Amino acid sequence: MTSSSVALVVRPRGKPVRKLPEETTVALSGSAADLYRRLAAETGLSVHRLRITKGSDGSLIPNAKDVTLDRTGLREQSTVYVKDLGPQIAWRTVFVVEYIGPLLIHPLLYVLRPYIYTNPNALSSFPPPSQLQTLSLILITLHFAKREIETLFIHRFSLATMPARNIFKNSFHYWIFAGLNIAFWIYKPDAPTAKPSSPLITYTALLLYIVGELGNLSTHLTLRGLRSTGGTERGIPQGFGFGLVTCPNYMFETIAWIGIWLVTWSWSTLVFNALAVGQMMAWARKKESKYRKEFGDRYQRKRYSMLPGIW
Repeated sequence: MTSSSVALVVRPRGKPVRKLPEETTVALSGSAADLYRRLAAETGLSVHRLRITKGSDGSLIPNAKDVTLDRTGLREQSTVYVKDLGPQIAWRTVFVVEYIGPLLIHPLLYVLRPYIYTNPNALSSFPPPSQLQTLSLILITLHFAKREIETLFIHRFSLATMPARNIFKNSFHYWIFAGLNIAFWIYKPDAPTAKPSSPLITYTALLLYIVGELGNLSTHLTLRGLRSTGGTERGIPQGFGFGLVTCPNYMFETIAWIGIWLVTWSWSTLVFNALAVGQMMAWARKKESKYRKEFGDRYQRKRYSMLPGIW
């Protein structure tokens, strides 16, 4: 009966796990999350540091409240392997730290222009920021401010944490490539942004930016509605953009950054765009595969995962 208790054989995966019991007793009617909490209490580790797999086939036992241990296939004397994933950090914290870099770096370099760059005309005072340089600052600052707001109030994460060491890699991408690298080049007194630009190009850039940012926000609100607070359940997203590609949030993100590039006309912005688009393309393809595997015939397969007609 599913309400009965069973004894599970517990073994470490990889390095030994301190205080890990050799056996634990659980109710098959209990959730997989109960098993995580029990082993976390016995080892003194956070549940987020543990990864539990079945000894029979190596499949993951999810840390989920809506999955019973009976559904996982565990039975009397089944073996489970426990791996210590090491120190963890909340996804939300990582996102906040990532995006705060460009939010601080761009205004700082903009204000400190006279102290960072050489005056191109020694016979006159240091030139003030141009309209395009000011516009660049506004667009980039608004973009990352929006990201911070979404992180704090909109995003719901399927996983609570990631390895703590990843915060350095993730932050490097934003602090260096989106922050320091773009800011240093676009606020120079002799940068392309210091020169007049075609109004047609500038207004086109603003239109792309607005469409991209609003479309991205709309997509994130749709995704938020698929998951309850603190839940890990998944749903099939529908609505604006989802009929075209698997991940319209990445599509709109790309559109917004094309708009920023048309304002800054900087190779540094182009480099960041290329890195970001390449990463999002990989994520989008992976997301399409997950949807097909998880939802089967209920999911309408997409030909393109991110960019219509391209990818």
